[in-house]
Amino acid sequence: MKRMHLPRRAQGLTLIELLLFVVVVGIALAAMLRVFVTATTASADPMIRRQELAIAESLLREVQLMPITWCDPADPNVEAATSSAGCSQPEGAGPESGETRYGPTYFDNVSDYAGFSMSGIRDLGNNAVAGLSGYAASVAVAAATLDSLTAGSGDALQITVTVTGPDSSTLVLQGWRTRYAPQSPY
Repeated sequence: MKRMHLPRRAQGLTLIELLLFVVVVGIALAAMLRVFVTATTASADPMIRRQELAIAESLLREVQLMPITWCDPADPNVEAATSSAGCSQPEGAGPESGETRYGPTYFDNVSDYAGFSMSGIRDLGNNAVAGLSGYAASVAVAAATLDSLTAGSGDALQITVTVTGPDSSTLVLQGWRTRYAPQSPY
């Protein structure tokens, strides 16, 4: 007796297998795309945060490099004064008349920056810094207690720089500046 051989199944995929493959691959690609979209959307935030930090560090460094004195640095008693009573022009919070960060009469003391703010970041020449128009910065200067220095002594100042980004996020950076004995504008 002869055996009959059934034809072998043709090599390849059936229509149902092919459709199932397309559906599975489509679901996998959609999940991968969602991960990429989430990562791309979140990647802009670190750039804003880095810009805020760079602006805050730069402004804080600028303020900390200023002298801290009892008298306005233009006062002839600036070196000898041991309190604001020894000054003909005592240094108060905020700038003296006519002083600005941008000149022609520049800030000349840490306390001149008290209450300073800018909307859109500007350099010392009052030129807008490209790409930073959506940022804002402000400075607060206050008497501080620092180790053995009391806030009432006036020998330590806390400098707080606040930067707001274009997405309304805020970064606050603080630093201190102390008066050196006996009296030093630097």
